[in-house]
Amino acid sequence: MPPLPKKQLSKSKQRSRASHFKSSATGHSICDRCHSPKLPHHVCPTCGFYKGRGVLAVGSQNSEA
Repeated sequence: MPPLPKKQLSKSKQRSRASHFKSSATGHSICDRCHSPKLPHHVCPTCGFYKGRGVLAVGSQNSEA
């Protein structure tokens, strides 16, 4: 059986310990169509394409698709 703490930690102690485990910034992938950075598994905000398909109408660039 694992050892258990005798007393409950205060919120300030918990938060100060947890503050050292900071997550890094979210990784970016590159759009295959316009080569601009975008979030992975999201529609490209520049050209509006996702997985090679036009999903959003963004500006005049997407009018032919």
